[in-house]
Amino acid sequence: MDTRYNPTQRASRTALAVLAAAVLVTGAAWHQVTAQSATPKAAATVTTPITHAIAGGRDSYADVVSAAAPAVVTIHAQGKARVSPTQFDGQGPEDLMRRFFGDQFGQRGQRGPRQFAPRQRALGSGVIITTDGYILTNNHVVDGADEIKVELTDDRSFSAKLVGSDKPSDLALLKVNASNLHPIALGNSEAVKVGDIVLAVGNPLGVGQTVTMGIISAKGRSTSVGEGGYEDFLQTDAPINHGNSGGALVNTRGELVGINSQILSNSDGNIGIGFAIPVNMAKNVMEQLRTKGKVTRAQLGVTVQGVTSEMAESLGLKQPTGAIVGSVASGSAAEHAGVKRGDVIQSFNGQPVHDTNTLRNRVAEAGPGSTAELVVLRDGSEKRLSVTLDEANPEKSARASDDQAGTDDNTALGVSVAPLTPELAARAKASKGAHGLFVEDVNPDGRAAAAGIQPGDIIQEVNRQAVRSVDDLRSALKKSGNKPTLVLINRQGNDLFLTVRPFNG
Repeated sequence: MDTRYNPTQRASRTALAVLAAAVLVTGAAWHQVTAQSATPKAAATVTTPITHAIAGGRDSYADVVSAAAPAVVTIHAQGKARVSPTQFDGQGPEDLMRRFFGDQFGQRGQRGPRQFAPRQRALGSGVIITTDGYILTNNHVVDGADEIKVELTDDRSFSAKLVGSDKPSDLALLKVNASNLHPIALGNSEAVKVGDIVLAVGNPLGVGQTVTMGIISAKGRSTSVGEGGYEDFLQTDAPINHGNSGGALVNTRGELVGINSQILSNSDGNIGIGFAIPVNMAKNVMEQLRTKGKVTRAQLGVTVQGVTSEMAESLGLKQPTGAIVGSVASGSAAEHAGVKRGDVIQSFNGQPVHDTNTLRNRVAEAGPGSTAELVVLRDGSEKRLSVTLDEANPEKSARASDDQAGTDDNTALGVSVAPLTPELAARAKASKGAHGLFVEDVNPDGRAAAAGIQPGDIIQEVNRQAVRSVDDLRSALKKSGNKPTLVLINRQGNDLFLTVRPFNG
């Protein structure tokens, strides 16, 4: 029997570890209090304790909890196991990123082959959103479940119907037929600031509803764990653990600002890095699930990458912000609008684009068929473009529409290159219509290696100039002089911008 993964034993050990840690922390706190109380009265430097609240502060959040806690429920989901026990090995403690299901998989005592799929049980949390019984939770809490039960804080229990789910955002919408529900007030995650105090409410480790406190540690985080990349997490240090999934992250007014979704941990417990789905994104997903049972998103039809400090210097940007276009899909909304490879998208519908996540999420939420205004930086000048967005197709990735189509030479970059032939293009798995110079070898001490250029890459452009021969490459590099050089390469069918620093840089 494979004993490498036993969720029930792990959950028990985790619970014991949490309790042990709590004892240690409490003991340390008690020791400090005792030491302070033993301070001689004659110590003239002892400051009189503050007897009034610090300006803007408070000594209790009981009113916040009273307002928010009744809206947070415990979710029990079960269904046929969709994977075998050995397939869970990759989700063990060695993984840094994990979703905190709080799963209690009943797979103990298996003896020999089974003729039926074992039942999978999951424990999570959810948030009541409306008086008529709509509840938000994480998709991973209820994914694959054929039976879902919801427990309220007043000890009532109801069967829940799955209205719809959305894997890219890791959200799901449930519905219960119940009265006297207490929906939570919805906040505005755009207004949340780093440093704001927040409370996490959920059922960690199945111990019962628990409230913890922390701050917003960061905004706009992406963990690259979700399917589809629609991530814009709020990061918090409010302690959250297995079972908190789908629970509420609320501000000091008791308003929902996020749905707890993931933790970063090198063990089974919390280390102060948790992630919540912003409520503004959740509201958009919820409304679509409620009205049509699925979520549709818009797309531009481009591949983009973030602007680094080196790129910003090369492009003449004051700050390394925006999203630089690596390729434009043929027939896409972006192509029709006139977006070009190398454009730096700086704003979308009047809202600044800080990075690729910002752009992707703003475009997705705008909706298919909607018209938006883009501000792009091209050759040092701003251009305004109007674009009618397409519906995103997750099964397809953007393909470059550029159809621009030698001898061995060791260039000033520190690479050996050759003209691109059909054979070399096939070897490089280049996209259709790729052109340029095939990188055969890279000097490990050269500028190209430092920039990340690898053997097998295809150099297509240098500072926005097409490169088709060694002479083209030399000429473009010479024009760059002693400044950072922006190089467009194609790596296994994907366009990528890299910045090559000068020799003294």
